[in-house]
Amino acid sequence: MFIPRRKIRSAAAAATMAAALIGLGAGAAGAAGWPPLQEGGHLYAGSNGTGTVTVVDLDDLGTCHTPSKASLSVQIVSGSSSVVVYSGADCTGASWASGSLAQYNLPWAALSYRVVPA
Repeated sequence: MFIPRRKIRSAAAAATMAAALIGLGAGAAGAAGWPPLQEGGHLYAGSNGTGTVTVVDLDDLGTCHTPSKASLSVQIVSGSSSVVVYSGADCTGASWASGSLAQYNLPWAALSYRVVPA
């Protein structure tokens, strides 16, 4: 029986996507210490999503915030906003941008942040 190439390509693409999603789920589950993904933005005082949590208002675009504790990790789940963290207070020093879907340990302690469009 002859199967059109288009159907084979579609099936292969579907299988690849399913494997990627399964791999992402397994990777998130194996990331020790990270809380489950949740809508919104969260900065954590500890690595791997531990410690004091700063909830980020993702609708407050452009305003510089200096939380009471430095952040060592970030979790962002948003389709429209990302967070830029800074090594210094008042959004000064080195900067790092999260993207709109992120779960990372930061490259250094972040002392301030601002929300920007993704």
